[in-house]
Amino acid sequence: MRNHHPTPSGREVSFSEQELIVSKTDLRGIITYANDVFLRVSGYAESDVIGAPHNLIRHPDMPRCVFQLLWQTLQEGREIFAYVLNMAANGDGYWVFAHVTPSFDRHGTPIGYHSSRRVPHPDALAEVRPLYESLRNEERRHGSARIAAQVGTARLNSLLADQKRDYAQFVFSLSRQTSLDSSLR
Repeated sequence: MRNHHPTPSGREVSFSEQELIVSKTDLRGIITYANDVFLRVSGYAESDVIGAPHNLIRHPDMPRCVFQLLWQTLQEGREIFAYVLNMAANGDGYWVFAHVTPSFDRHGTPIGYHSSRRVPHPDALAEVRPLYESLRNEERRHGSARIAAQVGTARLNSLLADQKRDYAQFVFSLSRQTSLDSSLR
């Protein structure tokens, strides 16, 4: 099942607001840990995910530019909060509000990444969905994944600049609409 790439089913699933999806990766994005919620929601067995690239759960409708921003931020040694559409082993999609941080050894050297994901609030998704759809539509006009990510990033930056904010400010403006707001500040 390691090379399994499901086709999107068009269905969406969720998980409880009290649950956290947790995973850890090495510096290359290879999964080194996945909690029971991750395994249940994604539909993968632990043996399928440990040692596999984290993009195993990447949904094709997720804008490449958001992942580019995520990786860039992490490689700068900073945490990031992001809305992400993932895909389960059966093709079902599931939205998460992710908090991804670099992990460091006792000498301050990066050794991997830690991600905790919660259920996003529906009001936040009402703003995220059209933005991501717009970004993906722009990216799909370009054949190369690298060029698509660059074009998507330029569009995202332009849209956010028009609102005089960056992605982090966008994310936190949406989180204020949720009950999680107090835990995120």
